[in-house]
Amino acid sequence: MKPGRPDLAARAGLFDVPPATDGPTVTFLGVSSLLFDDGEHAVLTDGFFSRPSLLRVGLGRITPDAARIGAALGRWGLDDPRSRLRAVVPVHTHFDHALDSAAVALRTGADLLGGESAARIGRGGGLPEDRIHVVAPGAPVALGSFSLTFLASEHCPPDRYPGTIAAPVVPPARARAYRCGEAWSLLVAHRGGRTALVQGSAGFVPGALAGRRADVAYLGVGQLGVQEETYLRDYWAETVQAVGAREVVLIHWDDFFRPLDRPLRALPYAGDDLDVTLRVLGELAAAQGVGLHLPTVWRREDPWALLG
Repeated sequence: MKPGRPDLAARAGLFDVPPATDGPTVTFLGVSSLLFDDGEHAVLTDGFFSRPSLLRVGLGRITPDAARIGAALGRWGLDDPRSRLRAVVPVHTHFDHALDSAAVALRTGADLLGGESAARIGRGGGLPEDRIHVVAPGAPVALGSFSLTFLASEHCPPDRYPGTIAAPVVPPARARAYRCGEAWSLLVAHRGGRTALVQGSAGFVPGALAGRRADVAYLGVGQLGVQEETYLRDYWAETVQAVGAREVVLIHWDDFFRPLDRPLRALPYAGDDLDVTLRVLGELAAAQGVGLHLPTVWRREDPWALLG
C-alpha cells in the first residue's frame, strides 16, 4: 500500500459540470448523495450527511448527527416536514449510504424507498409505516415530476458487510449492523425528458441494464481503483455503454469520514486509487466520445447541458 491520497487539485479541470440556470438540477452532497430538484419536486439518493469519524465507525456506535443533517437540509430549504422532497432512496444500506436516510425522511416529510433492508432501517429510525415503501424491481415509481426505476445490482467487491438486514436497526448501532442489503441501479427520469442513471456502488449485474437508456450516468467509483483493469472495463460496459450515456459524472470517491463543512478530499490509497480509476475510465471515455467529469459539492449543476 502506498501512502497518501490522490491530489484533487491536479484534477481541477474535471470539475466542469455546468452550474444550473433552470430546469431539473443535480446537487452532489458527497459519497452517493445526489439531490435531483426542479424547484417543485425533489428526490434524494442516500442523504448521508453525518459522516462519523473513522475512529467512531471502527470502535464505537454510530447515530445520525442532527446538527449536520439540519445544516445540509437547511441549505436547500428542505428542513421542514412539508418540504418538496418526495423520496429518500438509499442505493444500498451500508452506513455510508443509509445511516441518515430515516432521519432525513422524518425531517423533510419524504417517503423512504428501497428494499426490505432499507425498510428495516426506516422502522428502526421511527419512520411511520405508511412512509416506508418496498419497491418492485423494474416498475417505475412516480414521484411528482420525477420517476424512479429500481434495477437489481451488486456492491463493488469486497463487500465488508454483506447480506441483508434482518431486523430494525435502532441507532446508535455498530457500523456492521448496516449490511449491504439490496443494491440498486437507479434510473431517474424527469417529465421534461431528461434521464440519468445513478450507479451508487461500483458493482453490476451482467445484462441488468440491457435495453435501458439514460443520457447521463452518475457512476460510483469507490474501491474501483483497486480492482483488476478488466473489472473496470466490464463495469463501464455494463453501465455507461449499456444505457448509452453520453456524459459521465463520477461519485463515491470522497473521504466520507471527513465532514461536509470541510473541503472534500479523495479516499486514501490504502482504500482506493482514484488515479487508476481516472486513467482507465478516461481512456474508455475518450475512445467512445463520452464526457468524463467530477461534480462540485453543494453546487446545483446541470449535467444535461453538456449534451449540447
